[in-house]
Amino acid sequence: MEENEKLQIKNTFLNAQMQKFVSLEIENMRLRRLLDASKKLTDRVLTAELLSVDLDPFSHEVLVNKGVRHKVYKGQPILDADGVYGQVVHITPLTSSVMLITDPSHALPVQVNRNGLRMIAQGTGSIDLLKLLHVPNNSDIEIDDVLVTSGLGSVFPVGYPVAKVSKVQRNSGQPFATVEAIPLASLDKSREVLLVWKGSSVVASNEDSSNITEQEAK
Repeated sequence: MEENEKLQIKNTFLNAQMQKFVSLEIENMRLRRLLDASKKLTDRVLTAELLSVDLDPFSHEVLVNKGVRHKVYKGQPILDADGVYGQVVHITPLTSSVMLITDPSHALPVQVNRNGLRMIAQGTGSIDLLKLLHVPNNSDIEIDDVLVTSGLGSVFPVGYPVAKVSKVQRNSGQPFATVEAIPLASLDKSREVLLVWKGSSVVASNEDSSNITEQEAK
């Protein structure tokens, strides 16, 4: 009985270790996806980790662990491994607040990747839904069309994936259609994000590191 009790304690310890290894493996997979995404970008990028999430249901904001000391600036675009995540709205020396693209007060110039049709994607307050503003009824837009940043507004670089069209309802007698889209970024799941500097507007120092390194993905 004494030996059995010792084995049970050891088994409990090993199971706890295994759970930690599984968590580390999942984290490693996330970092590798982020690494792959960063290699596709021509702009300077830097990884940041989420520290907290705003619990206010009417405000979609998160806090990340990069700030003024890392040359983060207000309005800076943020991406995750799948698409546009949000932009910086407040900065401290070591942290930054990021408004998600689904926040009701956030609007983003986008275009249909298939034909270049331009429009504005606005947050709805729902973590998995954007609405497209003032889309004429006769516009060439279809369900499953991919929306990318248009580059207008001088905030987000052109060509980054934003969302996929999920609803197109042409309203008879009305000038505009009802169009909705699902964000491509994992807004409620991502733990790591990419801060993006457009072109060479900010010169990276060796200390900051302009890209994710292989070491960060291990």
